Amino acid sequence: MITLTSENILLVGSILIFAAVILSKAGFKFGVPILLLFLIVGMLFGSDGFGLVFDNYKQAQFVGVTAMAVILFNGGMETKFSAIRPVLSPGIVLSTAGVFLTTIFTGLFIFFLARVSHISGYMSIILCFLTASVMSSTDSASVFSILKGNKMKLKENLQPMLELESGSNDPMAYVTLIVLIQAATTLYDPSALAHGVNIGAMAGNAVVTFLSELIIGALVGFGIGIGASWLIQHIHLGNLPLYAILILTFSIFTMAISQMVNGNGYLAVYIAGIIIGNKPLYRKKELQVFLDGMTWIMQLGMFLILGLLVKPHELLDVAPMALLVGLFLIFIGRPLAVMLCLLPFKGTSFRAKVFVSWVGLKGAAPIIFATYPILAGVPGSNQIFNVVFFITLLSLVVQGMSISSIAKWLKLDLPVDQKPETYGIEIPEEAGKMLDYEVTGDDLANGATLKDMKLPDEARVVMIQRNGRFIIPDGSVTIKPGDILILIKTGES
Repeated sequence: MITLTSENILLVGSILIFAAVILSKAGFKFGVPILLLFLIVGMLFGSDGFGLVFDNYKQAQFVGVTAMAVILFNGGMETKFSAIRPVLSPGIVLSTAGVFLTTIFTGLFIFFLARVSHISGYMSIILCFLTASVMSSTDSASVFSILKGNKMKLKENLQPMLELESGSNDPMAYVTLIVLIQAATTLYDPSALAHGVNIGAMAGNAVVTFLSELIIGALVGFGIGIGASWLIQHIHLGNLPLYAILILTFSIFTMAISQMVNGNGYLAVYIAGIIIGNKPLYRKKELQVFLDGMTWIMQLGMFLILGLLVKPHELLDVAPMALLVGLFLIFIGRPLAVMLCLLPFKGTSFRAKVFVSWVGLKGAAPIIFATYPILAGVPGSNQIFNVVFFITLLSLVVQGMSISSIAKWLKLDLPVDQKPETYGIEIPEEAGKMLDYEVTGDDLANGATLKDMKLPDEARVVMIQRNGRFIIPDGSVTIKPGDILILIKTGES
């Protein structure tokens, strides 16, 4: 047995990351979600595998919350107002009412299992709904990773809807979880059992907690987003790495300050990311590359730590119950919640609703949420953790490996646009976008120079590629069929 200590953490950590990255290359070839492989590597190196012991739930939660701050912030940074505006209403309904309905349906099913089946053991109704709340949200890390990793392009604005839902539904799940933990600790308190439970007071505290978490979290996220945007635009650091570090700091700061004032940190950090990401930033594309790299590091570390935390032999004890709950969640609970939530939105086709139902991926967020009852001392919470971990594995295998196939089966996939070769040139986003265009004979009907060609007024040719060589254009350069024009085009079209 090997214990993870400060002396060996660098050695062990580098070996874990190396193994996960190498294995992910093979997994990508066979369509296995990379995040699933990270979990498996953690399990293989854990106490039931190579004997690496890590059982500190508090440290795991700290790593997970920090990682989620960066992941949600980056997800917000990449969320464009123009993309989410058409799907704002259904996305918000899914991330709020969808989470609540999923908790209700799944909690009732777990309660039913606990009463009629011998495989689930006894669980009080509060533990049933507590377990359901942990699994009620769609994991943002999994959704962002799989949609981007598969380079998917979907009809009916489904991609921004799914990204908006997964990025914004963790706050609802977290608040529901905290309220249920408060209820569970109150009900299991020996003094409460002796003197009775004031249901009215408990319900009142739940409502206050629910509203304050969301309102304070939203205000903190909005305030920091506006303030950080102003500071980034007016501070002149003159050094790109410092801008990157500054933006990364805002993500951690937003999560920390929101939690300090009893707000919802997950909501705050996502809102702050959206506000900052929709403002003009210094060398924004390069900053985004840095944040993407940090997001991968955070995802990798988080999933490895969570994989180490679980004991696979304990998963076997809860496997029958977890399998039934997982299948219910995938095929009944989530689809039923989605269908009800999207019922008012007539513009969303039935096929699209089916696909949204299928992309209810579980991942790191439910596992992190499952550590909260353990640290709060809720009886039976270790069983909740193992059930949630099993269902996460099931979801990543069943749903994660089939998303592309389901999209094609439902005829919701679109051809992926080929990004033009930029030849190492980076231009500010507000300056326009780079395109390439291959010249044909018809383009030269009026003459063989750039001024003779009918190019859009908003397009400017910055280079000409011919037979592997590059030519700086001027009015006298002769254009030939087969030349590649590298253009910068301003405007929306």
